[in-house]
Amino acid sequence: MTIEEEIFKKSKPVEKKLIKYGFKKEDIGYIYSRNIMNGDFRVDVRIVEDKVEAKVIDNAFGDEYTNYRIEESTGAFVGQVREELDLLLRDIKKHCFESSNFTFSQTNEIVNCILEKYGDEVEFPWEDEANGDAGIFRNPDSQKWYGIIMPIDKSKIEDKASGLVEVMNIKLDPQEIDELVKEDGFYRAYHMNKKYWITIILDGTVKTDRIMKLVEESHSYTETRKKTEEWIIPANPKYFDICSHFDNSDINNWKQGAGVKIGDIVYMYVGAPNSALMYKCQVLETDIPYETKNKHVKLSSIMKLKVLNRFGSKSIPFSRMKELGVTAVRGPRYMTEDLKKEVDKIIE
Repeated sequence: MTIEEEIFKKSKPVEKKLIKYGFKKEDIGYIYSRNIMNGDFRVDVRIVEDKVEAKVIDNAFGDEYTNYRIEESTGAFVGQVREELDLLLRDIKKHCFESSNFTFSQTNEIVNCILEKYGDEVEFPWEDEANGDAGIFRNPDSQKWYGIIMPIDKSKIEDKASGLVEVMNIKLDPQEIDELVKEDGFYRAYHMNKKYWITIILDGTVKTDRIMKLVEESHSYTETRKKTEEWIIPANPKYFDICSHFDNSDINNWKQGAGVKIGDIVYMYVGAPNSALMYKCQVLETDIPYETKNKHVKLSSIMKLKVLNRFGSKSIPFSRMKELGVTAVRGPRYMTEDLKKEVDKIIE
């Protein structure tokens, strides 16, 4: 199987998406070109009757470069060509193709929504005849499943019913499952733990937007991500007027904290004359290159924060923080459970 066949299997191009991406229509099919490897090579991607073919051209000589297709070819250079080509083709699939993995239109719609929103492609881990058409979604960080789509006979989930249907199993809070199964289209999980998983029939009974909301907001997706951590980070107003900056903008850049990752929560402790915990923020981006150096600070990277809460007159003074176990904030440190409970009272 070629690289193209592997990436684009069970998917079909959408003409308006191809044009929007930059493909040019030819007599037969479409073509798109982009330079890779710092401009040393060019990739020509041609689509004819849903078949994708990519060629890597050496810009210096105009010849096709094919070593990356030879499995025995190794080395950093060949590996980099393969990697950049793979990234380009997968980006084209994400933005220009729609899934045709499954029989029913809503099933393929869900697959495309998940790919567009999270970048996660459906996987088919089973090769046996009984399970070969079942696909899974897994979080690339934790490798845990958060969704399973499978074709089954309707009799498996509903008495006195029959016929082929496609269903999706997702993981939810048990109390939410108890409420959902009272509605049409929701069932106790087929072939999974019925306490934590629910089966949704993909025949239009449950609207796609609602299914995606469950995927997004429930444990089916968020529980599979790396654990979100909460930090306390110091700010010295003698060197930067953080209060004016944070009070005038919800999005702010700040010094990168060691160990802090995207999605984490950051509580900002502002030093004298405030000497209080004053802001709750969420980390939107990390490791943004930023070079600056003076007698007070040296930065090589920053992170982007979104202010979630401004405590204002309810800011927690350092004296109270000490009573709750935080005796110093000299650099990024983990939020304590007792202080977190105090903050939650303010936000409620």
